[in-house]
Amino acid sequence: MKTILIVDDEPRTRMGIKKTLEVWSVGRYRIEMVANGIDALKWLEVNTVHIIVTDVCMPEIDGLQMLEMLAERGQLPVVIVISSYAEFDYAKKSLQLGVFEYLLKPIDKSILIHTVQKALELDSSRDRLDAMEKLVDSKLLEVGRDEARYGSVIKEAIKYIDNHLHEMIGMKQVAEHHHLNASYFSVLFKEQTGVTFSDYLTRSRLQKAKEFLTTTRMPIWEIAEKVGYSTAKYFIKVFKDNEGVSPRHYRSEVLNSEQTIQ
Repeated sequence: MKTILIVDDEPRTRMGIKKTLEVWSVGRYRIEMVANGIDALKWLEVNTVHIIVTDVCMPEIDGLQMLEMLAERGQLPVVIVISSYAEFDYAKKSLQLGVFEYLLKPIDKSILIHTVQKALELDSSRDRLDAMEKLVDSKLLEVGRDEARYGSVIKEAIKYIDNHLHEMIGMKQVAEHHHLNASYFSVLFKEQTGVTFSDYLTRSRLQKAKEFLTTTRMPIWEIAEKVGYSTAKYFIKVFKDNEGVSPRHYRSEVLNSEQTIQ
């Protein structure tokens, strides 16, 4: 269940926003509220939030100062700022902080609900991007994007690697297949792609493994074989060294995040 946090020092406004969102959400979302920025920061130390609806003018720490602190923590969610003042400085600072929307009081209920709906859509798209980042190796995307600039030898070498990931190939084998000295091929590959042959091969194998992990029920040992590793034990070690988690944990993490998104 996604959480929306309301931060406002005016009790009437705070309760009004909470009741409006509770009636609209009919239990689909958790609606919480706090009276000021300090309480919000404390609350967020132990809770996760997806949307913040915050006033600007509050005692001790105003809404924008609170958002700056959250940004420093790396905790800034999708934010809707509300204010009694149509001041350019507030709006400008809000934009600089990446605030989703700036609403003026008194707030029209239909505009509030529409804005929250759009903010939730943005939060979901962020979730999808996070999931995609777990699935797709950004360095491989970069290599693929620049492939048109590579010479024919490197293009063919990449194609050969991609078609033989299930085999225990190495740089010497690929270089010989293209009638090149292994040392020269190594330098040429790094010069054109920006990554070493070994790094590209490992990333490609792990990328293929991720596809098997998230789209099949194939056991780990079988995936290891299909991406060119002689033993599951070594595959698990390489996967964990590069991804920070075991293949089994990765599979569970990604599949659970997809279920949450849906």
